[in-house]
Amino acid sequence: MKKFLFIIVLLVTLSGCSEYQKALKSEDIGAKFKLGDSLYNKGKYEKANKLFAQVVPEYRGKPQAEKLMYLYSQSFYKMKDYYVAGYQFERFASSYPKSEKLAEASFLGAKSYYMLSPVYTKDQKETKEAIEKLQGFINLFPDTEYVSEANKLVKELDFKLELKAFSIAKQYNKISDFEASIKSFDNFIFDFPGSTLREDALFYKLDASYKLATNSVERKKQMRLTSAKINADSFIKAYPNSKYIEGVKDIANKIEEELKNYSTNANI
Repeated sequence: MKKFLFIIVLLVTLSGCSEYQKALKSEDIGAKFKLGDSLYNKGKYEKANKLFAQVVPEYRGKPQAEKLMYLYSQSFYKMKDYYVAGYQFERFASSYPKSEKLAEASFLGAKSYYMLSPVYTKDQKETKEAIEKLQGFINLFPDTEYVSEANKLVKELDFKLELKAFSIAKQYNKISDFEASIKSFDNFIFDFPGSTLREDALFYKLDASYKLATNSVERKKQMRLTSAKINADSFIKAYPNSKYIEGVKDIANKIEEELKNYSTNANI
């Protein structure tokens, strides 16, 4: 019985393959479209995509073109070919501005760029482009069912940019380029005023400013210690219950002790 069932399955599979190969070689665009549609609905996106690609030029201007272009775009998305999917969905949206699939296609086009966004440690060119595309979608379709997810994706991408900027500033601190670290943290705080990493950024900025001061030549030391003291006082005022508070108070006390030397010298 098992052998019989195996033979049946094999024959059905071979028949399907034969039908697909036959359609690929056929000049009947209707048959290609019909089989492509069937394969797409069965989740066989690569095969469907190959058939759609053969008939797309032939259907331009025809009533079935809208459905074909939608499925063609979707097949790229399902295949995780997000570069082409983004382009094809944008092409669909511009070609069929009155389509009932317009909002969905526009969202998936923007989401395709989101899918191309790399980890935060890499260059964030694609991330910035994805934010632009998703924000453009939100502005055009503010009342659609896709807006909630689009906003969520934008928030996620924004945080990735925050992490990138924060990690660069922290890395400067790690390699003892304290001036670059302070400047980078200042830029971070200005660019991302509502960041959840603001507390961390202010702490590491203080850490960098204190290290810069203590490693300075004598003629710059007092000025830099004073600047570090301002950073410490500002942190304590803003985050009195911070996880860093003991470390910050310790730095503040050390700065106070070092600055006493200058006030003593001034009175001599």
